[in-house]
Amino acid sequence: MLRPRGLPSLQSFWLLLLLFGAFFESSAQLQTGNIHVYVTYPDDRAPTIQLKVALIGNGNQVGETYTDDHGLAQFLNVAIGSYQVSITGDGIQSTLSDVFDVDARRVAQSVFVRVRPSKDEQSNAGPGGSSAVAAGDLKIPKNASQEFDKATQFIAKEQWQKAIERLNRAVALYPGYAQAYNNLGVVYARLGDTDKEKEALQKAIAANSRFAPALVNLARMEMKTHDFVAADGHLQQATSANPTDVRTIVLLAQVQLMEAHYEDAIASARKVHSMAHESYAQVHYVAARACERLNRLGDAISELKLFLSEEPSGDRASAARQEMAAIQKVWPPSR
Repeated sequence: MLRPRGLPSLQSFWLLLLLFGAFFESSAQLQTGNIHVYVTYPDDRAPTIQLKVALIGNGNQVGETYTDDHGLAQFLNVAIGSYQVSITGDGIQSTLSDVFDVDARRVAQSVFVRVRPSKDEQSNAGPGGSSAVAAGDLKIPKNASQEFDKATQFIAKEQWQKAIERLNRAVALYPGYAQAYNNLGVVYARLGDTDKEKEALQKAIAANSRFAPALVNLARMEMKTHDFVAADGHLQQATSANPTDVRTIVLLAQVQLMEAHYEDAIASARKVHSMAHESYAQVHYVAARACERLNRLGDAISELKLFLSEEPSGDRASAARQEMAAIQKVWPPSR
């Protein structure tokens, strides 16, 4: 389809992406944390039914997802602060975890919550209804988990080589330690070793094909090398594992735009808009570009207006206004 005269070229979009900071965020930035919630019964069995997991901060629900068939639920890129998780579902007593902190010094942390079957309260009676501690998957040997925790301390101090040593010990003790492989990838990213970063992330995914943090980090690497087909696949896997993570869907919309999958990009952007998406106003800019490529200029203007309503000032807003002005020169086609 021909691009209307006066509108920016697709190549110029890369400059705008740099302005929007969408593709080149470092996977090793520790401004937020990832939370991995492991839900078990009192006998340490994982529930096979899907349970709802709500993330609660300052008394308000800030996220929601569901456990997989291993009792795992994940929240990615959670702002630092104090939280609880609430577990609800058929066949269990509603359970609220203890308060835990998301610490910007840690890449990821796990929270262990025990729930009681709703029809078996007496047989499982005991002190406390739940617990939340910084611990690994129940299958991970204690010594491997200890090595992981030591590595996390070194990461906080930016002692990268010591962190690598400890993480390598952790995966040697437990080769299926997806979280440790992911953190190895993060450390190698900080050191600029892309080959080892990619290798570590691939091993994380091989250990757990639904481990969303590694899928997203690998997709970011592929986006930087313009391998959008591979990035699309990994982001689709990540959104399947954690369908409520806004940042992943934003990245997916960007990849779909660059693949010329314009309708998919618009659909992803609208999905983000239906969710709490503070700080992700740029998804409307992506939708506007997709509408533009489909020659739906009226829709493109509407998306840019949505962006400006959510982010009315700053360099990004100035870029969006310039884009909208260029479109308005050719739309509507007749006056």
